[in-house]
Amino acid sequence: MARHARYDRKTALGKAVGLFWEKGYHGSSMKQIEQALDMRPGSIYATFGSKDGLFSEALAAYAEEAGRELSAHLKSYDSIVEGLQDYLRGIASGSGGGNQPPSRACMIVKTLLESSSTHPALAAQANRILAAIEQSLTDLLEQAKARGELVQAVDCGRLGRLIQAQIMGLRSMGERELDARAMRALGDDIAAILDGYRAHH
Repeated sequence: MARHARYDRKTALGKAVGLFWEKGYHGSSMKQIEQALDMRPGSIYATFGSKDGLFSEALAAYAEEAGRELSAHLKSYDSIVEGLQDYLRGIASGSGGGNQPPSRACMIVKTLLESSSTHPALAAQANRILAAIEQSLTDLLEQAKARGELVQAVDCGRLGRLIQAQIMGLRSMGERELDARAMRALGDDIAAILDGYRAHH
């Protein structure tokens, strides 16, 4: 019985991510949440505590999934730098980050922008997640540097922040609905940033 409830929770969270990602916190009414999750209000409150609780868990689930996708992507590359470059190109062309179409900006960034003046707790959560992503990018770049892929003089923290800014920008650019060729070219240009820091053997 418990296993069934846990599966239902995961399924419900997946549906909540889809709704909140598309409509945002304020744009999602309780009626829409009930329909999307196929749950009665009492069940939603019993499971997640509140709309805030549900959104907070959905945001965390979205971030975890994005982290898993990046890790899985990098596993198929010998070079961390080349893996990151292809990940950036993939975001631009719509194949990066698994099921994340480029026309939908990152849910974490959308939450930060939407809730910074109206919902400080959610904005703070989004900020913590972005800080953790920046740290994981920095750690990856440190590994690449230790392997001799990057020049020793590179400041990995600074470069990690730059790469995160590019990812946030790429996901937001998708909202402009530029044609696929323009997005691919943008992905190539952003991936090329890392070339400037590569160690030449």
